[in-house]
Amino acid sequence: MERGTHNRRTYGAWRSRRTRGAAGALTAALLLTAGLTGTGGAAAATGNPGPAASGSPARTATVTETYDLGDTAFTDPESGTVSEVRAVVHRPRRLDGRLPLIVMSHGAWWACTHEEAAAWPCDLGTPFPSHRGYDYLGEALAARGFVVASISADGINMNSFDYGDRARLVNEHLRLWKELASGDGPLAGRLPALRGHVDVRRVGTLGHSRGGKGVMWQASDKHRNEVPDGVRMGAVLALAPVKFDDPAGDNSDTLVTRTPVAVMTSSCDGAVGEYGQEYLDDVVGRTRQPAYSVSLLHGNHDYFNTRWTPPAPLAEDDSTCPEQELAPAPQQNALTAYATAFFGKHLKGDDSGTAVLTGADPLPGVTSTTRVVPPVR
Repeated sequence: MERGTHNRRTYGAWRSRRTRGAAGALTAALLLTAGLTGTGGAAAATGNPGPAASGSPARTATVTETYDLGDTAFTDPESGTVSEVRAVVHRPRRLDGRLPLIVMSHGAWWACTHEEAAAWPCDLGTPFPSHRGYDYLGEALAARGFVVASISADGINMNSFDYGDRARLVNEHLRLWKELASGDGPLAGRLPALRGHVDVRRVGTLGHSRGGKGVMWQASDKHRNEVPDGVRMGAVLALAPVKFDDPAGDNSDTLVTRTPVAVMTSSCDGAVGEYGQEYLDDVVGRTRQPAYSVSLLHGNHDYFNTRWTPPAPLAEDDSTCPEQELAPAPQQNALTAYATAFFGKHLKGDDSGTAVLTGADPLPGVTSTTRVVPPVR
């Protein structure tokens, strides 16, 4: 079960939104078109490039770094929500030219490591490291030539849950990365090796759960003018995303027709079900770029994030089919293969993973159902 926060003002409302999930999983599955079925200045180097995707390019050793501008570094200009600016960065050890950037955003979970924390910055415990739950994916993508920043959104989880807040926090990080790409800004001293090595004209995002709707919001046709000048969105992957329109019937906040989109859901997701497949329904006959989706049979919500996966502290197993569920490793390997194929194709022009996206090349260790919505010609 995806945990939002112990702030009682938002927690009840969040739980009420989840009621669509379990009941809707089967319905969403039936709608699918059948197919074949990853503290400023700290750094660590690793020679482990992560699991390989079919047809993927040669892998290289990676470096992990972090940046942290503080718990109150960003105040949302529209909502006033105070957020941290904190991320873990995975990149190739050897930097050659300008590399595409992927920003990852987690969903709603505990904001702090103490269950009774009720204020941001954490009045009890420390910030919960949800953003470190995708290290496996960040390392695998970095090993294939991407720079990956997984950002923390604990302040939002404590205080607002708002999707616009999540989108604007992504844009704030992109603003800082644009400065770094030119050799300037507060990240230049924290990530000096990356100055001049990031291509902000080739940017992808990945959002999990509420973060999934957040990245769809950020890349939407309606909100694309809020993306920092000079930054070009090239690919958006919504992972087990929340999907509901507010007001009902108005999907404009998350309608993405000018950027390639991918969606990954799981049939036993007890947190949000498979309603994320509706993001593809929204663009049928409208999109100018391809949209892809895959559903993992017996996958659940939390296993995509290692910090939400038992036996990690405060972790949960939210599966609706616990006796049939996938183990964490197959889910994570499947995501790695799918994300590598998607971002490789649309940020690097590498078509070697196209068969993974279409389902002609099955994902490793899972049974899955794929769908492709072609662009309007």
